Amino acid sequence: MSDSRTIPGPAELAQSPAVGTASEAARARLVGTMLWLLRLGPFLILVIMIAVLAGLSPVFFTPGNLGNVLTQSAAIAILAMGQLLVILTRGIDLSVGSTLALAAVVGALVYAETDSGFTTILAMVFTGALVGAVNGFGYVYGRLPHPFIVTLATLSIARGLALGLSGGQPVSGMPEVVTTIGGGSAAWLASWFPNAAFLVAGVAILVTLMLRNLVWGRWIYAVGGSPEGARRLGVPRNGVIVSVYIMSGLLAGVAAIVTAGRLNAGSPTFGQLAELDAIAAVVIGGASFLGGRGNVGNALIGALMIGVIRNGMNLLNVEGFLQLIVIGVVIVIAVESDVIRTRLEARFRVLKAASA
Repeated sequence: MSDSRTIPGPAELAQSPAVGTASEAARARLVGTMLWLLRLGPFLILVIMIAVLAGLSPVFFTPGNLGNVLTQSAAIAILAMGQLLVILTRGIDLSVGSTLALAAVVGALVYAETDSGFTTILAMVFTGALVGAVNGFGYVYGRLPHPFIVTLATLSIARGLALGLSGGQPVSGMPEVVTTIGGGSAAWLASWFPNAAFLVAGVAILVTLMLRNLVWGRWIYAVGGSPEGARRLGVPRNGVIVSVYIMSGLLAGVAAIVTAGRLNAGSPTFGQLAELDAIAAVVIGGASFLGGRGNVGNALIGALMIGVIRNGMNLLNVEGFLQLIVIGVVIVIAVESDVIRTRLEARFRVLKAASA
């Protein structure tokens, strides 16, 4: 049920003892090649996009602009990793953008009262986790038919709270540790390499280890891959679902640290439509809304693709509405590739069964 399973390469398929005839071997090799290309699809598309934009704009591949891409993609990448956990269980979290805004406003207000960097960061992360807990417990124990309902409600509630607490205006001022994380760069490595990229890498490593090495991670894939099978195996489905929404909210709080640090303020307008970018990044990265499929690396690639598209189009002076259209087209292509991959995997299993 985990996405970590490997698809044999074309050469391995040709040598497989399960493939009895030359025609079956050829068909299996073709299917395996197509599956392999689809699995590499997000990475290949990102490389092609970077090459094309570098050719169209001499500014794109400069260190300073690459640093801008990494900085602008950092918050979406962190949100995408939280969204990935939710989507793996066949869920969705529409509230992450509003949660980011609320956490940033709460952090700015706490800093104004305490002048403490540690307390400010703790308040932002706790605010995010609290909204996530409301989503998880509301969905599971409220017996709602779909998480779309409760997360749509908290999207509105969190945004309203952010507006109310801030008076509708940005609250200026963030502790130095937050501005260093969100807006600083690694001078010891390269003046253009943002500190936020290190935070993204740390979160990615942590989430990957949790998914691969903890029983909790295997439970997430089990709940999404086969809810009924997970129930029969004794997997605590309700607890797993609540936990992924808490993690999604918590990571929204971490993304708030990056955004507030970059702009040195907490604003109720932060994170507008960020939930759509996070969902798009996960889907572009190959995760399935049917659950049980997806990984952190591809979610990060999806977030980078969105950042590269927007940055490149800004450099080329492309109108904003065209940027939205392009991202929408990329999402459709990504979803369709998932449909094709599912069919090819089914075809591959049929070929193996027939040859056996």
